[in-house]
Amino acid sequence: MRLDDLIEVKFVERPNRFTVKFHYHNKEHLGHLKDPGRLKELLIPGIDLLVKKVPHNPNRKTKYDVVAVFKDRGWVLINSGFHSDLAEEAIKSRIIGDLKNYGVEKREYSFGKSRLDFLLSLKHNKDISPNISRKMLLEVKGCTLVENNTALFPDAPTIRGKKHLEELIEGIKQGFASGVIFLILKEDALVFSPNFKTDPDFSCTLQDASQKNVSIFPLVFKTHFKDNSLEIKPWKLVKLIFKKQ
Repeated sequence: MRLDDLIEVKFVERPNRFTVKFHYHNKEHLGHLKDPGRLKELLIPGIDLLVKKVPHNPNRKTKYDVVAVFKDRGWVLINSGFHSDLAEEAIKSRIIGDLKNYGVEKREYSFGKSRLDFLLSLKHNKDISPNISRKMLLEVKGCTLVENNTALFPDAPTIRGKKHLEELIEGIKQGFASGVIFLILKEDALVFSPNFKTDPDFSCTLQDASQKNVSIFPLVFKTHFKDNSLEIKPWKLVKLIFKKQ
């Protein structure tokens, strides 16, 4: 994925969950932040941000979208609006071996009482084991918290995330394959674990899902910023561990 026409600015504060205040051309401006996480380890006063000016909209309170923050010598995407696109690129790239025979059938697929990110289907049946499910439910989560080279999700309690995992488990019972991709958006991650300290309910449910054959794909992305454009590419899968802090 390539995001163009970005502007480098300085972060000031986060007045509320969806709004960021930043300095640009010696003035303070407001930008919309589309990320449900706390991001306390990333949004530090004076740190560099990338924002993008949006077309004029009289119904919007802000003229900019926040895209990424600079941390530990790299840019970290903090805009969940791009997560599904990143996941679809990863699926098509075949970097995740367990998904190489699947293609996207539908985005925003309603299942149970939730709307999951993807419904995948087998692209062909040739040379594929008959034991492989023809359909797969796939959920996508963005992960920006990395401590001591361990990527941790979530950074804030998520009842909705736990519900999604429960739907994936139910999908297994109904004959679907099920999986969740964790988009790890900091390059220094070497392993991934659910964040038991921050959200034990989600973390225990993820452990249960893994034991019930829900596939967990912790995928690290690399970023490169040049000429006002940010390139984000799937890089490598890392090991899943269940580390109780």
